[in-house]
Amino acid sequence: MAKPLVSDDLWAAIEPLLPRERPKPRGSRPRLPDRAALTGILFVLRSGLPWEMLPAEMGCGSGMSCWRRLRDWQEAGVWAALHRALLERLQAAGRIDWRRAALDSASIAAKKGGEAVGPNPTDRGKPGTKRHLVTDARGTPLGLTLSGANRHDSRMLAPTLDAVPPIRTGHRGRPRRRPGKLHADKAYDHRRCRQECRARSVTPRIARRGVESSTHLGRHRWVVERTFAWLARFRRLTIRYEHRADIHLAFTTLACALVCLNQIRRFC
Repeated sequence: MAKPLVSDDLWAAIEPLLPRERPKPRGSRPRLPDRAALTGILFVLRSGLPWEMLPAEMGCGSGMSCWRRLRDWQEAGVWAALHRALLERLQAAGRIDWRRAALDSASIAAKKGGEAVGPNPTDRGKPGTKRHLVTDARGTPLGLTLSGANRHDSRMLAPTLDAVPPIRTGHRGRPRRRPGKLHADKAYDHRRCRQECRARSVTPRIARRGVESSTHLGRHRWVVERTFAWLARFRRLTIRYEHRADIHLAFTTLACALVCLNQIRRFC
């Protein structure tokens, strides 16, 4: 028997974060259950199929209903809250390695244009989007931002570091959101990037142009590339089909949360 798309542990994590259903007048059509809507969202995320091709036999309602729920939960901050909650579970188990972090970006084609889209200099100027990601030493995604494909990586170092949510440690004191060291490739070899790291009490470990070889990723930077490979398993993320940046960010944040859930199953 096939495993359900919405597992019990995922549903237990997300159910307390969902906004309450608004009361409806009597005689109106029943609202699609939240778990069914989440099943439809995950099916589209994993399969990459268009919303209108969502199979009716799955009991997820129409694709438009699931799209609206994805949009509404993004506006309510559900996906970011889910990501943070799963990170806090990893932190409580001592499974976030704050000693080192790795930061990098990856470009994908943006077929429909829209927000956070620009001409990709590596793809003959076709419209594209960049995902900027920072992970811990185990490859757990900590922070994520989007930009146009023509945006230089170095300009997104600070926003991506600031995208890491404050994560409670389970002890007294402030929540943590900064790694000890940050590893990045030569695209970030600028004085500004090192200053931005030090201003956040992060030690920069950035490859230097003309000094270090480009033939390998290094001992610590490879983990972020592996995390990008994990995200690429979600077929909806291999090409950006969403015109709206918030919808694409919702899908990507949900995928990062699912990676964190896999880390919990693996280490906790």
